[in-house]
Amino acid sequence: MNRVYVCSCFGVTEKQVKEHADAGACTPRQIASACKAGTDCGSCVRRIQAILGRGNCPRRDLVEQGLPALTSSPEGLSEAA
Repeated sequence: MNRVYVCSCFGVTEKQVKEHADAGACTPRQIASACKAGTDCGSCVRRIQAILGRGNCPRRDLVEQGLPALTSSPEGLSEAA
C-alpha cells in the first residue's frame, strides 16, 4: 500500500486527514487537535488546508456555537483530550 504522508513529524497520512475531515474537522487547528498534524514544524499546514479546501463544512455551525466539531472519531483514529 502506498501511503502519502502529509505530516512527517507525526506520521499522519492524507487518508487520515481526510477521515478526520469526514468526521467533522473543518480547520487545520481541528485536524491538529485530532491527530497532532501541523503542531511541530508546521510545514504541513498548507497541505492540510489544501485537503480541507474551502468547501462547506457540515459542522461549522456547531463550531461557531462553541460545541466540539469532532463528536465521534472514525475507527482507528483518536481525538486529543
